[in-house]
Amino acid sequence: MTEIHPPGLDRRDRIELRGLRALGTHGVLPEERDRPQPFEVDLDLEVDLRSAGRSDDLSDTVDYGAVAEAVAAVIAGPHADLLEHLAERMARAAFGAVSSTDRVDAARLTGVTVAVRKLRPPVGVDMTSAGVCIFRRPDGPPKPGDPDDRGQQAGPAHAP
Repeated sequence: MTEIHPPGLDRRDRIELRGLRALGTHGVLPEERDRPQPFEVDLDLEVDLRSAGRSDDLSDTVDYGAVAEAVAAVIAGPHADLLEHLAERMARAAFGAVSSTDRVDAARLTGVTVAVRKLRPPVGVDMTSAGVCIFRRPDGPPKPGDPDDRGQQAGPAHAP
């Protein structure tokens, strides 16, 4: 299992979605606009899971299936030059998927971490992936003291 939070940080309840893969046409190079390439996404949905843990009732948690579908649609959707922009759209889609299914779910989702990787970046060296990792609150970027309140980028954002 991939750990996308830096070690030593406060561990909050979260739903982890790992290895979501889809094809998309994102990047700054002409061939990236024309030929779909594989992207992989890991998401952490910051949610208080105590109610669901006690009740064993699906209505007491967030529908992660709706979030996964919304994020996959972003990958398959309109072109983005930068992975940073793609990650922002994914974070907005995650919050939108939750708020469109249930107002209670929307209140439960207090943060989302998105790690997106281009699996075969078009660079001149052997590299498995290039990616970025962002953390967002429903109302925008992290506040001082949030778990990921450091440099938001976690790797090269795009091919030169």
